[in-house]
Amino acid sequence: MSQPSGMTDIAKIEAEAPRFQDQFNRTRQEIRKAVVGHEEVVDGVLTCLFAGGHALLEGVPGLGKTLLIRSLSEALHLQFSRIQFTPDLMPADVTGTTIVVEGEHGRDFQFRKGPIFAQIVLADEINRATPKTQSSLLEAMQERSVTVGGKTWQLDRPFFVMATQNPIEQEGTYPLPEAQLDRFFYKLEVGYSSREELSEIIDRTTAGTSPSIEQVLDGPTIMKHQELVRSVHVSDIVKDYAVRLVLSTHPEGDFATAMVNQFLRFGASPRAAQTLILAGKVHALLDGRGTVSVDDIRTAVVPAMRHRCLLNFEGEAEGISTGEVLQNIIETLPAESMSNA
Repeated sequence: MSQPSGMTDIAKIEAEAPRFQDQFNRTRQEIRKAVVGHEEVVDGVLTCLFAGGHALLEGVPGLGKTLLIRSLSEALHLQFSRIQFTPDLMPADVTGTTIVVEGEHGRDFQFRKGPIFAQIVLADEINRATPKTQSSLLEAMQERSVTVGGKTWQLDRPFFVMATQNPIEQEGTYPLPEAQLDRFFYKLEVGYSSREELSEIIDRTTAGTSPSIEQVLDGPTIMKHQELVRSVHVSDIVKDYAVRLVLSTHPEGDFATAMVNQFLRFGASPRAAQTLILAGKVHALLDGRGTVSVDDIRTAVVPAMRHRCLLNFEGEAEGISTGEVLQNIIETLPAESMSNA
């Protein structure tokens, strides 16, 4: 991946890192005023934010997925919109529609923007809508634009889609198409709270008080941090490691493990390699470094690729998760290839 022009001096990047760390941590603290536990999920959502990607949160209802995203929106000075996905939701309910308006000079057609025209969009229970409606997000997530009736509107930057979905085993869900899944930077799994966390949730929510979340970041500041993230240096060895990680998920490929060949039907796309590098840059900045390490890449492997790899029939029958396959790749793939050694 070519480095953008601008801040390429490592020392200069590291001088900017403390401010990045401070605002990352402040945003995290504001979210934790409302959200108990789920530290990895909170950090994953913030990684998506600063890397300029979209986040998909999966878990059964009632675990705080929507609360987490709403809390993030309150900590950001951005235009927020929520879309509740249901089986009867239509694409025009998301993107907007053209209506006939009576004016002084007769009837005219006007476009009424839908809820996708915001800067941070909560797509709640996204997999309860039909694939046709789900696909209405594709252009916005990739090109940051919306096309209706042959006319294209650009969306305000920064633009994030934070989606929640229920496990596909639940009634009334539609699997997200592969093209839709691939546009999510991270897929984060939200699990059940522990005994201590559940007790804390009860104390916070049944005492008649609600947390006051302060705004920490605005749009220009977020975009400046995103530029800083992209300026972090990546060595050829680390870049090659990310490339080989992605190639390792391709069944029958040169780097595929025995577990990949046995249980995967399809591997990760080139977007996975981009995600690994960008997430690695965020992790490097959080550690005060201007260069990405192999460990930074390893940290991002599972959330970056668990939704981009598809199990075959044997994998599904055996109850294997893509996370287990990816963990096996992390444990077996050397940091340096023989050609770089």
